Amino acid sequence: MARPVVDGPSTLRRFVLPGLFVAALFVVLWVRRPETAGGERVVRLEGPTMGTRYHVTVVVPADGPDEAALKAAVDGALAEVNGAMSTYLPDSALSRFNRYTGEGPFDAPAGLIAVAAKAQTISEATGGAFDVTVGPLVRAWGFGPDKPGEAPDAAALVALRQRVGWRLLSIDEGAGTLSKARPDLEIDLSAIAKGYGVDRAAAALADLGAERYLVEVGGEVVARGTNPDGQPWRLGIEKPALDGSGGVQEVVALSDRAMATSGDYRNFREVDGQRVSHTIDPRTARPITHGLASVSVVADDCTTADAWATALNVLGPEAGLAAATDRNLAALFIIRSPEGGGFTTHATPAFEALRAAPAQ
Repeated sequence: MARPVVDGPSTLRRFVLPGLFVAALFVVLWVRRPETAGGERVVRLEGPTMGTRYHVTVVVPADGPDEAALKAAVDGALAEVNGAMSTYLPDSALSRFNRYTGEGPFDAPAGLIAVAAKAQTISEATGGAFDVTVGPLVRAWGFGPDKPGEAPDAAALVALRQRVGWRLLSIDEGAGTLSKARPDLEIDLSAIAKGYGVDRAAAALADLGAERYLVEVGGEVVARGTNPDGQPWRLGIEKPALDGSGGVQEVVALSDRAMATSGDYRNFREVDGQRVSHTIDPRTARPITHGLASVSVVADDCTTADAWATALNVLGPEAGLAAATDRNLAALFIIRSPEGGGFTTHATPAFEALRAAPAQ
């Protein structure tokens, strides 16, 4: 999705995360240096989380926290998010809510409430293109944990659509509760939770006094302050390629911003000889068929960037570009050429402004 880079092809190496449609590249020459000017230290952290891995780089003052304290803060923040929002952990708050069949409201932790509320806001803004209740349709099209079967027929989709719809979920932020309009409703926050996890890990570092760091989870990134060279963090947006060989489409310089990318060029399957995207449009109950390969969004926080990247990917190149422009979102769209074999890019005015911003 995004990766730190420095100028020159010899300084870039790739780390491809299995099961993802993007590569998160975090190994560059400057992070190998243990110290910078003034006795600052460059600390690198990594570990498993949310079915993927996190990578963190922190520029620590000489009298700053040690590596153990930094890692404990990051691990603790991510564990808390995972414990609230994982669909794989049976005891997570989200898993318990999905099993809940009671008629009354369900008490949920503050983070889960905040993320669900953010998701509902974007669902409303996009006419339901972003919808955290879409899980049953995703599984029906063969992108769940079970072995893919036949594509669902029209009757099956009609039945499944009764269980899907963001308006079936109610949130009382004041009371800290979630409610279902029907007992078989379930939610999956995978299109927004990684971004929230990045934000929480970043906040944990800030609580320790860190001011210069880069946090990445599964390709979603928060950049704060400047890199070890005193420059904005440089993040590469990957050029789409099925085998991960696409290289860098564009380099973005970020400081005190977040970035996330959504695309479908790796995660798909063949059905009756046709390519079926893993991205399901909740409004049609079917996989997207437009030519958008990926969209990257830059925002003040990664929760917002993560969710809007998915929403714009569902909306497609025309409607997505219009929606992003109307909301002043910084977004880059990479679109398959109709003739095949190439890509074109379209950027919103806010993304163009990032390109034009002078280097610090």
